[in-house]
Amino acid sequence: MSPLSTNRLTLRQFEIADTEAFAALNADPEVMADLGRPLSRPESDAKLDRYIAAYEQTGFSRYVVENKQGSFLGYTGLMLRNFAPLGLHYDLGWRLNRAAWGQGYVTEAATAVIKSALSHPAVPEILAYTGPDNVRSQNVMRRLKLKRRPELDFSMNLETMTMPWYGFVWSAAANDSLI
Repeated sequence: MSPLSTNRLTLRQFEIADTEAFAALNADPEVMADLGRPLSRPESDAKLDRYIAAYEQTGFSRYVVENKQGSFLGYTGLMLRNFAPLGLHYDLGWRLNRAAWGQGYVTEAATAVIKSALSHPAVPEILAYTGPDNVRSQNVMRRLKLKRRPELDFSMNLETMTMPWYGFVWSAAANDSLI
């Protein structure tokens, strides 16, 4: 996927130059509450490396979300994942700085990602998942007109949490009427 643009935002590939802004995002306890804790700097750097490598390997990854002035707001985009019980799938995810919350940026950016991705023949369906207590993300999924898929809900152990994480699954497919 190539860079995307909306009325207010630019979505582009991650670069090593994004390391500091990405680490600050991942170090915020409120931003990272859904994953149990902030990431350490080495964990954040490793995650950024994974995002850069994923794009190079698959052509899909998370995008940096910037406003038109070039300020780092966070990220959204797809990752090709393969884990039970969902198997091989494209995962739509996002995370924004607290200052960017409540302004419709995630919906705007994720809409662009969904439309672009579902026009690609390699992407028949996109999955998105969030914890049952993450009402903010569930509201975004509703605004994106993703379909709730309770038959795909799952639990998994995350390194950042002491108890299993539960994922509520939503989806979008090329034949869905979205946005």
